[in-house]
Amino acid sequence: MAAFEGNKAETATIVPVINAFKTAHQLTDVTVVADAGMIAEANLVALQAAGLSFILGARIPYLPDVVLEWRDKHPDEVVPDGLVLTQPWPSMLRTLYADPDRFVSTYFDRFGPGIYFVGDGARRDEDGYFWITGRIDDVINVSGHRLSTAEIESALVAHPAVAEAAVIAVSDELTGQSVVAYVTLRAGVSAEPVLEDALRQHVAERIGKLARPKRIIWAEDVPKTRSGKIMRRLLRDIAEGRNPGDATTLRDASVLAKLQQATAQDDKGFTGTPETGSK
Repeated sequence: MAAFEGNKAETATIVPVINAFKTAHQLTDVTVVADAGMIAEANLVALQAAGLSFILGARIPYLPDVVLEWRDKHPDEVVPDGLVLTQPWPSMLRTLYADPDRFVSTYFDRFGPGIYFVGDGARRDEDGYFWITGRIDDVINVSGHRLSTAEIESALVAHPAVAEAAVIAVSDELTGQSVVAYVTLRAGVSAEPVLEDALRQHVAERIGKLARPKRIIWAEDVPKTRSGKIMRRLLRDIAEGRNPGDATTLRDASVLAKLQQATAQDDKGFTGTPETGSK
């Protein structure tokens, strides 16, 4: 497998480059891992026409299971699905200016000496590849308490009824910000009020009552780029009643209308019960 970074090059150039790569390395087949945010649509058509297989998305193979192993040893602590490195990496930070202690505590203390905590969330797909999902340090400030969106999402998807969750912060008159969760359920699971209560309780047990979503909105899907990253900015626009901004990088722009409809329906039944911020 080879990864080629697309840079919107002319369609006429990408296929010959790949064919030359195959010839030089005496390969019979090449799977192209194409960063969908960069590679031009015409190039994808050219790859198909040339009979070359490709995978959309920024996928990284063969990363260690340090986070999973650490979670097994610390079952009482909630850890977002994060990316760590156990070997030196060219782009790793060497220090923080005038604050080497904070550098160590931020990047090396959490999982032990020699394990570099990148700060990016990640998930593993069925083929064993890891997908980068966004920053773990994306935080919500609820009544002065800083909560990680990735941590709340991790707690939600740990529930057996949940397939996917996207958590955002919205403005709140009482708490400054409150937690709103867009949740996609697993096949065969019905969206019932009792399930909302169960999910809030599930988050409270894993993180704390302050992290309970004030609103849970059922969603068939959430807005993602072609490389699979959730665009939380668009979810914030929808949740706060604004028209979503630029959506040209979305994999499926039609999801926005469905989310607006789901949010509007939830608005009608929302009672304003202050879940978030209650201790």
